[in-house]
Order: sequence, then C-alpha cells, then structure tokens
Amino acid sequence: MEIDALKTVALVAQQGSFAAAARILDMDPSSVSRSVATTEDALGFRLFQRSTRKLSMTEEGQAYLSRITPLLDEFDHAKEAARQSQSAPSGTLKLTASVAFTDTCIVPLLAQFQQMHPDITVELLPTDANLDLAADAIDLAIRLAPAPKGDLISTKLINTRYLVCASPDYLKTHPPITRPSDLSDHNCLRFAMPEFRRRWKARDQQGTVQEVPIFGNLIIGSPLSLRQAAVQGLGPVLLADWLVAQDIAAGHLVPVCTDHDWTVTEFDTAAWLLYPSRSYLPQKVRVMIDFLKAQLPISVG
Repeated sequence: MEIDALKTVALVAQQGSFAAAARILDMDPSSVSRSVATTEDALGFRLFQRSTRKLSMTEEGQAYLSRITPLLDEFDHAKEAARQSQSAPSGTLKLTASVAFTDTCIVPLLAQFQQMHPDITVELLPTDANLDLAADAIDLAIRLAPAPKGDLISTKLINTRYLVCASPDYLKTHPPITRPSDLSDHNCLRFAMPEFRRRWKARDQQGTVQEVPIFGNLIIGSPLSLRQAAVQGLGPVLLADWLVAQDIAAGHLVPVCTDHDWTVTEFDTAAWLLYPSRSYLPQKVRVMIDFLKAQLPISVG
C-alpha cells in the first residue's frame, strides 16, 4: 500500500469531502475517490460512509486513521530532516499576522530575511482575523494577546506595552496632559472597537488602576490610520509601543503620562509566535522564528 494513498485518505478525513481534498491536491475528485476505494479494497474494510449529502468515517476507519496518522507525520518529518541536513532552508513559508503588525514590523525586515535565505518564499497573510492554521495550511502566526490559548505551540516574540501619545504641535496648542484624568478634557482618537471607545485604563507605580473616560469625535477602525491621525495632530491616541516606536524616535509623537501603564483590556501583553502542534519543526519555520526573535527587539525598541 502506497504512502501517498494513505495521505490522501487522511486528507479526505480532515477536509470531510473528496472535492475539498482534491482542490488541495490539485486533482480531479474522481481520482481521489478511486484512490480511497483502492485503499479500502486493500485493507478489506470501508473507511468512509458515503451518501449524497455527506461523507463520514466508519468506526473502523476512525480507529485505523488514529493509528496511522502519527506514522505518516513521522515519515514526513524523517524525510524532511534528512533532506534539510544536506541543503539550505527552502520552500514556501506561510506567515500570518495582524495588518498593522505586518506593515510595521514584518515588511521592513523582509529584504534582510530574503538575503539570508534566498531559497525560502515568504507568503504573507495580513489579517486581523485569527486564521485556522491547520485549515489554511499556515506555518507560522503572530498573535497579540496576554497569553495564547488552544493546542498550538507558542513562544513569546516580544513583550508589548500601550502608550498614550500626541504630536508635539497638538501638545503645544492644547491643555497639558500630566495625569490620566486630564485626558477627559481632550478630543481623543478612538479605536472602532466597543471596548476601546469609551475608556482607557491607567495603572500607577503602586499598582492602583483607574478607568479614564475618553471622548472624541473621530473613531477609526485601523491602528495604522489612528497613528497617522495622531501624527497629523488630531488628538491623543492609545497604541501599542511597537506601532509608535519609530514615530516617537523621530519626534513625530510624544508619549504622555509615562509614569503610568496603559491598556484597554490587559496590562501584561505580548506578541506570540504560534505554529501547529507537531513533533518536528520544519527548518524554514525555525530560521524565521530565530530571525524574528533576533531582529524585532532591535527594530521596534
């Protein structure tokens, strides 16, 4: 029995249909169906129950697949490890992150990464939705959160903080912001999410947390656009440090009330690298993880 035929069976089970598996394999659905039928004949039992509406696994098929799937994964890992031991990292690496993090932190590093690893093709998927790594065949994701959840393998990329900033011109022409409550008298720039619209949280050095009501007649659904609006002098804004670090360094934005920590949800947050839970990490993913860990603290610090 061929390994490729067993992999096809596993893919059909994962996708729940011959057609979906065929699209991934770039095959005709009838060819996938014949491959599964041939495998069933060789095994002597049915793997799937077929009907006009759905495809489901038999009890025997579930038991069989649960035993062979780890073996198929290990076969691929062994093959990949042997190949990589004799060659430079290569292949297509699918990486997803939020739109703002992609534009601010990832894209500026791509030229250096490609120079170091010319045989790796990077496919970037900027989105503010949390994509399914398995369903979308994603190798690596960057998520911004207090702590990752789920069964994915994770490693911390960078700690993140939120800062309240305004442009120098704005600060020259408006009342000073020396304490959190002063923000209630300013036309703040607000992010278009429910929890971001009405209040920010400030924590002083003694750990006391206060909620600061905010008001403003400009609500924007993009962190990148919020940053640009702040640079243009339209008001104070609350944004992640990695997003405003370069503008602060260039003098385009000035942080205020720096003796407080700021947030809307949680104070302790980070950018996390997530990848599918498996025993072997492809070399192309490993070199990207190592590269990002080495470069990002320098790039956004």
